[in-house]
Amino acid sequence: MKIPISETMSNQIGKNIRQLRKKNNLSQAIMAKALGISIPAFSKIEAGITDINISRLNQLAAYFEVTTSDILFGEEGRSEHKEAIENLKEKLAQREQELFELQSKLITLYEKLKDK
Repeated sequence: MKIPISETMSNQIGKNIRQLRKKNNLSQAIMAKALGISIPAFSKIEAGITDINISRLNQLAAYFEVTTSDILFGEEGRSEHKEAIENLKEKLAQREQELFELQSKLITLYEKLKDK
């Protein structure tokens, strides 16, 4: 399954992959072999010519021991997205607390009805 992404996004993802590869002092040949693809195929991913699929994205993230978000948005985008993720986690925690309170009320009401 391909991620439908714009040409600009493909180029940015390729640039992020290239930065990770160079940061780890790896050649395209080593990366291609690790991914089980040809060197030209890997080169096209880095150049943004080939759209990356989800399984390849996960494979690269695991290989570099980073998140898929790091590959999609790069290290520069990490702090921007980190704040949004933290806000979402906080909202989720609030909703979970509300759910817990509603469940407790429901149990109490059920027990009252059962005793009648």
